[in-house]
Amino acid sequence: MIEMLRHALASSPILALFLVIGTGYALGRINIFGFSLGVGGVLFTGLAFGAFAPASAPPPLVGTIGLLMFLYGIGIQYGVQFFTGLRGSGLRLNLLALAAVLGSLALTLWGATLIHVSVHTAAGVFAGSGTSTAALQAALEVAANRDPAVGYSVAYPFGVVGPMLCMYLVSRLFKPKVPVPPPPVVMSEITIDHPHLTGETGATLASLLPADVQLMAIRRGHKNFLPSHDIDIVEGDAIMIAGTMASVDAAKAALGHADPGRVSKDRKDFDGRQFFVSKASMVGIPLTELQRAASFPMHIALIRRGDAMVLPGPHITLEFGDRVTVIAPSQNLEDVRKLFGDSMSATAEFSYISLGAGMVLGVLLGLIPVPLPGIGSFSLGLAGGTIVMALILGRIGRTGSISWRMPIAANLVIRNFGLTVFLAVVGLASGTPFVTQVASNGISLLVLGIICVLTVVLIVMTVGSLILRLPFDEVLGIAAGATGNPAILVFASRLVPSDKPAIGYAMIFPSMTIVKIIAVQVVIRALG
Repeated sequence: MIEMLRHALASSPILALFLVIGTGYALGRINIFGFSLGVGGVLFTGLAFGAFAPASAPPPLVGTIGLLMFLYGIGIQYGVQFFTGLRGSGLRLNLLALAAVLGSLALTLWGATLIHVSVHTAAGVFAGSGTSTAALQAALEVAANRDPAVGYSVAYPFGVVGPMLCMYLVSRLFKPKVPVPPPPVVMSEITIDHPHLTGETGATLASLLPADVQLMAIRRGHKNFLPSHDIDIVEGDAIMIAGTMASVDAAKAALGHADPGRVSKDRKDFDGRQFFVSKASMVGIPLTELQRAASFPMHIALIRRGDAMVLPGPHITLEFGDRVTVIAPSQNLEDVRKLFGDSMSATAEFSYISLGAGMVLGVLLGLIPVPLPGIGSFSLGLAGGTIVMALILGRIGRTGSISWRMPIAANLVIRNFGLTVFLAVVGLASGTPFVTQVASNGISLLVLGIICVLTVVLIVMTVGSLILRLPFDEVLGIAAGATGNPAILVFASRLVPSDKPAIGYAMIFPSMTIVKIIAVQVVIRALG
């Protein structure tokens, strides 16, 4: 029976792949004292099946495609935050990650001399503990032997689970403060009863509102109007606003009193509806241009993007799958629907032209050799080139008629599926070498890999929390980016109700991937 199963897996790698994915996710859901592996369970299930049926591993190209899908999705979604961060505190955070990664490399090389391991193998341990396939590929090319792969296969598993264990233990033992999620957006209607506001313009009224409050409509007498900077305010006018609860309460105190239903009950002249953004011509265009281009009066009051509410601003652009709340004349609501498309399928639609072009540009970027004086040259590789290009395209957003971004729902599906496939293939391919090396001389390499990855995590978490006083969710993002594996990011995001781990990962991962690629090439050329 066992041999029949082994033969079935070996004869059908696709069967093995999806068996690992299904059972791996089941393993990842097992919760022990609040800790679970999550998507990391796919890797360890893959190692078990790979050791049981060594010939069942799919071609490496399958895993590479999965990895590139994940990296491209991360880069496209967080390109803006990455480049914004580099202009602010991101440089300091990257320096912290750099110190941790280089400290880990130095300790690995020193430990390798103690256990009499070659520099080539030590470079593989460094790449495996940092879960950097791109660094492994660079090390293999420079070393011209398989020694880096041995170190990589032994160190890689703990390179995934080690940071997750550290994050879990820190969160359980020290119970660091985790920022609360941003407050929800609420709507309110206010009657203006402060006499000193009489005669002021709509522009003055808007300036009196808190920065995160959006003016949606104005009512005078028995008629509603769209917001206008030119209208003169009269005592007794009513306004409809949207913002956080605290800001809305502040607006009430500054302008008048709450008067629920005064604006919204009258929909004779203007009405508000939600529409899905599904037309390509609406994506990537600033809201001010969209509203000016419409042939009828309308006002975009709110934007729902995924689970987040986005208050409109002059430079905000729409994305596929956004749900926009639009206030317009009742007779023009059908025109608004046609303008935006209003197809629910937009939550999963994106341009395969932009995806294909972006991937091509990323692969080409990764192939470009960069001279390194005195050492030779290095390249970003497939992984490094893809995420760097995706970050650039995510920052650009749109080029002519091509929108580089994609809906949140589609992005999550693409990158999570890509990550799952990548981990399953790596596990199936690494099962036998992992068991073989650990059974022979792999214990010392395993310990070396554990020390290497713990050095990175502990430096980041200690310096980040105690010296730089960074929020815990931001520290998790830096640690995930410095250690590299996307499964660590997924685990960190489950620990805290925040998007800062993903933003920190996107800010740190590309630069540290480049550092690791350069580091292994320099070390092997200089010491190997």
